[in-house]
Amino acid sequence: MSSTERVNVKALLDPELRQALDAFELPTIDAEGVAAMRGASFASTDLSDAVARTDHEVPGDPPVPVRVHRPKDAAGLLPAIITIHGGGYVMGSYDMDSPLLDRWCQSLEVVGVSVEYRLAPETSYPGPLEDCYAALRWAYDNASSLGIDQDRIGLYGLSAGGGLAAALALLARDRGEVPLAFVLLDCPMLDDRQRTPSINAEGLYVWGSGSNEFGWRSYLGALYGSDDVPSYAAAAREADLSGLPPTCVVVGAIDGFRDEDIAYAQRLNQAGVPCELHVIAGLPHAYLLVPGAAAVQLAGHCKDDWLTRQLAGRLSD
Repeated sequence: MSSTERVNVKALLDPELRQALDAFELPTIDAEGVAAMRGASFASTDLSDAVARTDHEVPGDPPVPVRVHRPKDAAGLLPAIITIHGGGYVMGSYDMDSPLLDRWCQSLEVVGVSVEYRLAPETSYPGPLEDCYAALRWAYDNASSLGIDQDRIGLYGLSAGGGLAAALALLARDRGEVPLAFVLLDCPMLDDRQRTPSINAEGLYVWGSGSNEFGWRSYLGALYGSDDVPSYAAAAREADLSGLPPTCVVVGAIDGFRDEDIAYAQRLNQAGVPCELHVIAGLPHAYLLVPGAAAVQLAGHCKDDWLTRQLAGRLSD
């Protein structure tokens, strides 16, 4: 095979995921498709009574809705995880984070703060990022009343939410107002340039190059395709990754974001940032659609184990 030949990832899909994902045919996302998918409900009815959830509006122009999740039987100040949902910058809701925080609140004894940031193309960069920063700053400033330990606030982001989380870590570092304890990036969408073999592979599941281009065009607006895209919009463009908090990157081996995520993790380590990288064979993008598969559970274990160690302070000292 020549170095320029495109790999078809269909044969590399984990067999446990094949039936479900072959049946889940998501067309290339465009403006019409986004409008249809935004009508879907992401709310989960299978949530635990052991977790209290309260909705708030973070002051801003406009105000930013956030949902605070806290284990009901927990006392004192707890670590906090600010979560940023996926959806290619163009769709999704903080409802998507509720099942995950339902589990983490109980198993890790943390407070979760999920952010309902504005979506592109109606709101392009920097609007969604500033929404996330406003939520982070609000959680930090109101930590005492929310029962949050100010010294143990971290970020979690999935897909486009991972891209926002990586950019938010840069923004927090540079503004110097909120110290972050850790950053967990789950198949993050980091690089608008789309030059890697993995994003240009054939047969990508759920999120291919066409959808990726639409997402970036929507988020970047007039900046798209130029050399003027700031690293706060696409974290892979940042030249200096030093001074960031301990980070974990988890991505599937047949995810279109694989190469940009591996490169980002490598550069974090080269910059002196403790970074753990997990590349899970056979996993595509949106692997959580098949939660019972062994490879999916492995990815979940990697995230849970890393978070447990961060919350214990073992890697951040």
